[in-house]
Amino acid sequence: MVDEFLLVMKGIRKTFPGVVALDDVDLNVRAGTVHALMGENGAGKSTLMKILIGMYAEDAGTITFEGRQVTIPDTKTGLGLGISMIHQELAPVPEMTVSENIYLGREPRRYGLVSRRLMDAMTAELLTEWGIDIDPRAQLKDLSVAQQQMVEIAKAISYDARLIIMDEPTSAITDREVDHLHAMIARLTARGVAIIYITHKMDEVFKITDYITVFRDGHLITTRPASELDRDSLITLMVGRELTQMFPKEDAEIGEVVLEVTDLNRGPLVRDVSFAVRRGEILGIAGLMGAGRTEVLETIFGIHKAQSGQITVKGRQVRITQPQDAIRADMALLTEDRKASGIMGVLSVRDNMIAAALPRYSPRGLLQPRRIRQDCEDQRTALAVKTPSLDQLIQNLSGGNQQKALISRWMLTLPDILMIDEPTRGIDVGAKSEIHRLMSKLAQQGKAVIMVSSEMPEILGMSDRIIVMHEGRVTGELARSEATQEKIMQLATGGVPAAV
Repeated sequence: MVDEFLLVMKGIRKTFPGVVALDDVDLNVRAGTVHALMGENGAGKSTLMKILIGMYAEDAGTITFEGRQVTIPDTKTGLGLGISMIHQELAPVPEMTVSENIYLGREPRRYGLVSRRLMDAMTAELLTEWGIDIDPRAQLKDLSVAQQQMVEIAKAISYDARLIIMDEPTSAITDREVDHLHAMIARLTARGVAIIYITHKMDEVFKITDYITVFRDGHLITTRPASELDRDSLITLMVGRELTQMFPKEDAEIGEVVLEVTDLNRGPLVRDVSFAVRRGEILGIAGLMGAGRTEVLETIFGIHKAQSGQITVKGRQVRITQPQDAIRADMALLTEDRKASGIMGVLSVRDNMIAAALPRYSPRGLLQPRRIRQDCEDQRTALAVKTPSLDQLIQNLSGGNQQKALISRWMLTLPDILMIDEPTRGIDVGAKSEIHRLMSKLAQQGKAVIMVSSEMPEILGMSDRIIVMHEGRVTGELARSEATQEKIMQLATGGVPAAV
């Protein structure tokens, strides 16, 4: 019966130019439950939620909330109904404080004027109630990504919503913060709040959810109690096929040293870092959040200037003070945050692909459009980038296809050294397998690949060799044959792995 559901979405359809994002989709959600939406990137999960919150307008279908049919033309209407959302891509106002971000557009007033004292007090009470240790007066720009995520979670809760949508809420927070969030979710559902949960982390799904709805290519596949599914059956429903090899690591011929880093220093998170990587090798860099892994890659690539140390490429010492120096030294860096430092959302897929390689396509100052078109089409085919056209805006692609387009960008610079930071963050299981296969193929082509990852199975499954960092230092190195999760965690916490 409809009355047993807090939310009923029926026959929802949504199209974008050249793409049917949702086709006759239904979703029924009960109060006081955690309802997971699962599916590959581009399956339609986030699009359906953006319709529910009022960011998109459906082309067809109906929405019933708390027993009455509603129209949600904008996010203000959605919030007014009691529906709030934690978005996958954070969009804080960095120059504003935590309080100002949480109560933006609904600031408390006294005598007609915004009361900062009252706003800070309300924020402090909210954060204390939910166990979030952040100063209400801190500016967002001074917080870590994980802290910003917790502020976004607090903001969603602050609306006293009857339904909270959480889109990849744990993609940028630590394991401890994940446990904290799960405890918060349990408190919310005990109060009768419904949670719609979107994640690509399988362990979370079976730990906290009551129901699972699976989407594939814009279609509803099934809705079942979580207790009726397991990891393998869920993956099969999501991708329409069995993924027998999640980490398709293939042997590659390991050649000479291509990159050697010696005593690299920059601030507290890059301290006397030394390592080398060879042709055909995938070197994994493991460590806990804040260990300095990203900072090492960004310093090597010239995003940050090193205070001391040497970088040697193919036997020749190089001086890198900016990314252009690194590109000239045949390096490439795929950054962790696709939105902030990767894609240019208002440009086409083609323009995003060639952004780093423009000098190759304008030898006399004039672009070569035919050559650009052909090389981008070749990359689209080689990496299986799913897009109706290279003229499509990249922001309309799924996360996995955006990631492949960014890899294409760097492949067009013809690098020998490819550094990848969190290659599969926020990407579905099917796209993860494709990215892993691509990394293996690049190693077989003689590329030296350096991979930073927070996912232990990815580090163990894809690396030929692993270095582990803790508080800016390399604490150990493990060969593929000897690496275990326990040894990596011991090194990542500053300890020494026990002998086997």
